[in-house]
Amino acid sequence: MSQVFKALSDPTRRRVLQLLQNGPMSAGELSDRFDVSKPTMSAHFAVLKEADLVHAEKAGKSVIYHLKLSVLEEALLGFVDSFSLGAEAPGPKKETAQ
Repeated sequence: MSQVFKALSDPTRRRVLQLLQNGPMSAGELSDRFDVSKPTMSAHFAVLKEADLVHAEKAGKSVIYHLKLSVLEEALLGFVDSFSLGAEAPGPKKETAQ
């Protein structure tokens, strides 16, 4: 789960995931949407792959990226569960008389 949140901590990587919601895109198509170098984008893609948020598929000379939404959903649900947000909150403590 920490790898997912590391990947999500960067606005460029979050934007890549948003773009992939519309369907698979090549590394070149994605890179064209950002004002950063290709090596920088490659590093972002590597972080997203390491977190298992995207699947990379070779298509000739291109690499096509696909969003793995189920991994993101699992991480977010795990995060919510770690805080027991659905559980009933404890009541206020009673003060004891001294």
